[in-house]
Amino acid sequence: MYYRFGKVFFYFSVFGFVLFLLYFYSAMPELLKYQPDGIQDNGRDTFFYAMIGLFAVVNMIVLVPPKMLETKTHKGLHRIFPVGDNYRDYILAWFYSFGSVINLSLLIMVFYVHAINNQNEIQASKFNFFFYLIPVLLAIWVVALFVLLFNKFKQVRLGS
Repeated sequence: MYYRFGKVFFYFSVFGFVLFLLYFYSAMPELLKYQPDGIQDNGRDTFFYAMIGLFAVVNMIVLVPPKMLETKTHKGLHRIFPVGDNYRDYILAWFYSFGSVINLSLLIMVFYVHAINNQNEIQASKFNFFFYLIPVLLAIWVVALFVLLFNKFKQVRLGS
C-alpha cells in the first residue's frame, strides 16, 4: 500500500519536472548564466538537453531495482522481498520516494538557473533554504534505507 503513495509522488515529481523545465526553457534567454554574477556562456538548448539527459539517466538508475522487484525478474531480490512481505512494500515505497526527492532536487536546480537569468521574477538569494533542504532530505532517505535493510536482515536472521 505504501509503495502506491510513493509511486504517485514519483509520477507527480516527473510531471512537475517536465512541466517546469518546458516552461522555464521557453522563458529563458538564449544565453544563460550559471552564477549570479557570471558571464553568459552556454545556450539554453545545451542546458535543456543536459537536464533532460541527466533526468533520464538518474530516473533509469533509480527505477531499475523496483521494477525488477515488481516484475520478479531478479530472483535474488524476489527471494529477499517475497510477495506479501511488509518490507517489500516499504522498499518499493523507498525507491519511488527516493526518485521523487532526486527529481525535486533537479527541479530546484532548474528553478535556480531560471532565477539567475530572470532576476525580475525570482531572486536567486531566495534559494538558500533549498540548498540546505535537499542534502538533508537525501541524508534522511539514505538513513531510512539502512534502517529498512537492517530491520529486514534482522527479520531474515530470526526466520520469521
